Amino acid sequence: MIPESAWTREFPGWTDDPFGRALVVAAHPDDETLGASGLLQHLHAAGTAVTLVVATDGEAAFPDAGPGERRELGRTRRRELRDSLREQGLSDVEPVWLGLPDSGLAAHEDVLTDALREHAEGRDLVLLPWPEDPHPDHRAAGRAALAAAPVSAHRWSYPIWLWHRRSPSDTGIPWHHARSYRLTDAERTAKAAAVATFTSQLKPGPRGEDPILPPDVLAHFDRPAETFFREPPARSAPVSRFAQLYAADDDPWHVADGWYERRKRAVLLASLPQEHYGTIVEPACGLGLLTRDLAPRCDRLDAFDPVPDAVSRTAASVAGLSHVDVHSGSVPAGIPEGPVDLLVYSELLYYLDDADLTATIEASAAALRPGGDLVAVHWRPWAPEAPRDAAEAHARLLAHPAFEQVVAHTDEAFLLHVLRRR
Repeated sequence: MIPESAWTREFPGWTDDPFGRALVVAAHPDDETLGASGLLQHLHAAGTAVTLVVATDGEAAFPDAGPGERRELGRTRRRELRDSLREQGLSDVEPVWLGLPDSGLAAHEDVLTDALREHAEGRDLVLLPWPEDPHPDHRAAGRAALAAAPVSAHRWSYPIWLWHRRSPSDTGIPWHHARSYRLTDAERTAKAAAVATFTSQLKPGPRGEDPILPPDVLAHFDRPAETFFREPPARSAPVSRFAQLYAADDDPWHVADGWYERRKRAVLLASLPQEHYGTIVEPACGLGLLTRDLAPRCDRLDAFDPVPDAVSRTAASVAGLSHVDVHSGSVPAGIPEGPVDLLVYSELLYYLDDADLTATIEASAAALRPGGDLVAVHWRPWAPEAPRDAAEAHARLLAHPAFEQVVAHTDEAFLLHVLRRR
C-alpha cells in the first residue's frame, strides 16, 4: 500500500470555466465526498445545479455480512450520505439512488448507463469515478458515465483507490490530463466533517473486520487539494454536433463580431510567409469569413465543410469569386492529392481523434508541394467535444518529419504555427 507521503506531484489548477448544470456520479455513498467534496462545495457556491447519482447503497462493504445485515448497512450508508451533504452545505442536493448491487456493478453496466443517460441530458459537466480506478465498481461507474455523457459536456474523473494501490511512477496514470482543485480552509474543514459522518466505514466491521477507511487511507483525502483527470472523447467530434450548433445560432462562435475571431484572422493573415499563393485549401471553412479574406491571396481556393449550413453560408460569402470552389467535405478524405501551396487549419485539428489526426497530417504532407506552407491556428482552452487541446494538436504537427516551423505565435487565446513542407 502506498503511503500519503509518496504522493508529491503537483498539477495545474482547476479550470475557471463556469458550469450551469453538473451531474456527479458515485459508485458508493462516500466516493464523491472523499474524491470531490471541495470541488462540489465550490461548484454549488458558484450556482451550479448539482445532481448526484449514487449507483449502489454500499451494502456489501463487508463481504461476510448476511442479507439482513446488508440491508441495514445500505440504510445506514444512505443516512450517512445525507448527513455528509449537510456538513458540506449541500443539503439541497437530493441523491438519486439507483440501488444497483454493490460489488457487482460491472454486471449491470448497461442498466447503469441507461439510468445515467436520463440524468446526463443537458449537463455541461459530468464528474465521475476514474475509469481506471483499482475498485471494479468505480471502473464500471466511470465507463457508464462516459458512455452516458452528452458530447457537449466536459468530463472529469476523480480517483479513490489509486492513491492507496497504484504507484506514483505508474506510467499508465494519465498525469498529463490531471488538474488540482485547491480547497479553501472552510471547504477543507467541511470536508473533514463530512468524511467523519461515514462511521460505518471508519470503524471495524460487525465481525471485527478492518475498517474500510483506516487512517492510512483517509490520509489521502485530507490533502489541501483534490486531483481530477480530464476524460476527453475517444472519437472525433461528430458532425451532428456542429450541425446542431448552426441550427440553433446563425453564428455560434461569434465569428463575425467577436474580437477573438477578428484578431485571430488578422494574425493568421499577417503570419502567412507569402503574399500570394497558387492553390489554397481551407478545410472546415465554417461561415466563410476567413475564406473571403484568403481569396485575394491566391489564384485558386478550395474550401469545404461537412455541415450543409456552413457550406451554403460560405458560398454566399464568396459569391461572384469564380476562383473559389466551396463544397461539402471533411478531413482527411477531402484533402486533395495536390499540389497545394497553402493548407489552412483553423479550429479543426483538436476535434480529430488519433486515427483521423494522423491521417489528416499524412494527407497534408502528401498534398503540399515542397516549399508549400501549412498554417494551424487553434483556441487554447479545451473544447468539450475535442479529444485533445490546441497544444497537443500542434505538437503532433510539429513532430512530423515532413515539416519545419517558420512562424510561431503563442498567447493566452490561441496557438498559431506556420510550417513549411521540406
